[in-house]
Amino acid sequence: MTQDWHLAQLNTATALYGNDDPRMQAFMEKLDEINALAEASEGFVWRLQDEGGNATDIRATEDPYLLINMSVWESVDALFEFTYKSAHAMIMADRKKWFEMPSEVHQVMWWIPAGELPTIEDALERLRQLRASGPTPAAFTFKQRFDPPE
Repeated sequence: MTQDWHLAQLNTATALYGNDDPRMQAFMEKLDEINALAEASEGFVWRLQDEGGNATDIRATEDPYLLINMSVWESVDALFEFTYKSAHAMIMADRKKWFEMPSEVHQVMWWIPAGELPTIEDALERLRQLRASGPTPAAFTFKQRFDPPE
C-alpha cells in the first residue's frame, strides 16, 4: 500500500515595523484576500492561523518582528502556482516595503503523511536543518525539490 503525502511549508519574514504600525497597514489589509486566495487554490490543504484568521500574531520565537506562514499543499507544483503565479506574487514584489531582506534561507518545505499537520517546532527545526546542511529530502526548497518518500 502506498502512503499518501502532502507538502508542508514554512516561510519566515522579519517585519521592519510592528503589526500595528501604519507602515504595515497595506500589508495587513491584504492578508484576508491573500489567505482566501490560498484556500481557494487548487491543491491547498491547510494553513496556520490564529483567532483573527491569519498567523501574524503567532509568536514562533522571542523575536516579535519574526512573522511565520505555514501551510500544507497536495504538491510542490500547487504551492509554486499559488506563490508565483497568482496575486500572491504581487504582494511578494512589494515585500521590501514591509520586511527585511533575508540574510539566510527563510523558506523550507518537507513531506508529511496526508492527514497530519506540521507543528511550528518541527517547521523551525526543518528550517535549521536546511540552513545547516542545504537541501535534503527532510528539508528542501523550490530550487532543489525532492519527491515524496516511497
